[in-house]
Parts: sequence; C-alpha cells; structure tokens
Amino acid sequence: MALRSRLVALICALMMAVQGAAPAGATVRIKDIAGLQGVRDNQLVGYGLVIGLQGTGDSVRNSPFTGQALQSMLDRLGVNVRNSTLRTRNVAAVIVTADLPPFAGRGSRIDVSVASMGDATSLLGGTLVVTSLLAADGQTYALAQGRLNVSGFSVQGEAERVTQGVATAARIPGGALVERQVADQLASLHVLSLELRNPDFATAERVAGAINAFSRERYKSTVAFALDHRTISLTRPVNLSTTRFIAEIERLTLEPDSPARVVVDERTGTVVIGRDVKISTVAVTHGNLTVRVTETPTVSQPEPLSNGETVVVPRTTVTATQGGTGRLAIINGANLHTLMRGLNQIGLKPAGIIAILQAIKTAGALQADLVVQ
Repeated sequence: MALRSRLVALICALMMAVQGAAPAGATVRIKDIAGLQGVRDNQLVGYGLVIGLQGTGDSVRNSPFTGQALQSMLDRLGVNVRNSTLRTRNVAAVIVTADLPPFAGRGSRIDVSVASMGDATSLLGGTLVVTSLLAADGQTYALAQGRLNVSGFSVQGEAERVTQGVATAARIPGGALVERQVADQLASLHVLSLELRNPDFATAERVAGAINAFSRERYKSTVAFALDHRTISLTRPVNLSTTRFIAEIERLTLEPDSPARVVVDERTGTVVIGRDVKISTVAVTHGNLTVRVTETPTVSQPEPLSNGETVVVPRTTVTATQGGTGRLAIINGANLHTLMRGLNQIGLKPAGIIAILQAIKTAGALQADLVVQ
C-alpha cells in the first residue's frame, strides 16, 4: 500500500509538472523562414486597351490618351482614322501588371491584373487587346490578352446608383504568355546564399547549425556559415546539383527565435503578445470614467398682455460616473501564461488591455517592443 501511494503521488506530481510547464516552441522548415538570394519574382507592367464594354468605357474628351491609343492600334491594323473624331464609349485605357515568377520558361502562363486609367465606370464584359508587358530594363517579357474577370459591378439609374466591389479593376487568370526568360545562373553557382525573411542573429546561427549538423552526417563536411543576421552562406558540395542540395536543406527543421514584441491595433481592439514578452512586477488598477452631458432646453412664455417675447432658456445637466470595481492587481509575467492570467484577473476588455500595456511600457516594466498600429 505504501508503494502504491508513493507511485500515485509521483504520477500526480509529474502530471502537475507537465500541466504547469510552458509549451515548447514549434519547429519550422528552413524553406518557410528563408529563401535563396536572387530567386524572386520580377514585376511587369504594360499599357493596353479593353474593348467590348457596354457604354461604360472612357470618354475621349476627358481621357484623350484613350483616343490616341485607339488611333495607334487601328493604324497598326491598317485602319486610318487620323482625320475622324472618335466618340466611342466601349473602350477603356488600362494599366496591366503581372509578376514574372523565377525560372518561368517561354510559353508559360501567368496571371495579370488590369486597372482602369480614365473615367470608365465599369470593365465588366470587356476583353483586353494584346498588350506588351515590360520589365525594369525596358524589354518585353510577356504578352497579355483575354477576357476580364470583374468581381464588382456598378449600376446607375436616374436617381440611384448601386455599386458593389470595384468594377474598374479585374484579373485574367493565365492571361499572359511568357516570351522572354530571365537569365538563370543558379545552376552554375558554387556558393549560394540563404536570406531570412525575419532577420535575427540567433535564428541565423540556428539555421547554420542545423545545416552543418546535417552536412557533417551526409557530406562529411560543413557547408553553412552565418554572415550576418539575414544571410547564411552555403557551399554546394562537388558532384551534387543545386536543385538536389537546396531540396535537402529546405526540409530541415528548427525552432526560430524572435524578438519580444507586443502588437496592438486600437481600431479593432486586437492585441498580439509574443511568447518571450515579460513584465516586471507592477501593481495595476483600471476604472472607467463616464461623463454625460444632457441638454433639456425649456420655453419661457411672457405674461398675458405684456410686451415680452417667447424665448428658449437653455438647461444643461452634467453627471460624472466612475465605473469599474477599482481592484488593484499585481502583474508579473515570468512567461506568457502567467502574464495572461494576471491580465485576465482584472477582467478587462481589449481597449482596457491596450491602455494598461501602454501604461506599463511607459513605466518601464514591459520588457518588449510595443508596436501600435
């Protein structure tokens, strides 16, 4: 019986220790926190025309660039309208944008976004005429064309107008064909660089350590070196392709580090507190002061047969009410769970929590960065 009692006590103690312990940080893959330097999207932009609108396009008088672009397009098609006055409302001038992904080959399709430039009221039902998409170097990398997908609409009558979403912006899924491939030298590089999306010295060292632990077992050598808080240099082993090397590296997992930070949004009442946020021992009380001003004007009537006039006499009542229980609570956050229990003991709404966090930061007891959005 004594042995059973000791075993039960030991099990209970272990359960209490497990419940009271803070949960360990989650491990993530390297591919989710870092990317190869130079492997990125390239932004493309072009000027084009959308046709086939039902009288909701640009007016040539208010948007002269639409008329000029229409004349140029018709000239290229063999139609001479230089001496004609264009009055069409079925055409709209637009800016076409797209992101050219890395390693996109010729003939690949990418999505494009279309936005009106002139006074068009809707692009619904329109078709984009073939448009050249240029990069920062001025070269054409893709050609866009196709029917527009508009998520919004705008309907107007004589005395009322109904609008939902944005009717002057649209997308064309797969609407552009890649005509020029960005030069790729990744396969020939012997030294590569990983860039952290959230730069941090501790995370950079952990990434380098995880990669070296794997490479010593797999390649019998160390291949990673942290250059700074953002960049980790990688030396590709001989007789191993870059694709195979990066694929093996990206699957490794580790626990990234992050700065202690509190983010508050006063408009929505959102409070996000990081795991490493700590608060020195402080005493906090919070109450609400409500001031109400009531206007009850009265009418003063003159005596009968007198020369007086009827006037309105103002009457104002001001009352002040101190709400809340005014409890004084001691908050000391050794970890996130302790901090949350301390804030919940006061029973505050998000607006009150934001005010208290700002006051604690002013008092110097909040050991974290406070970001107010």
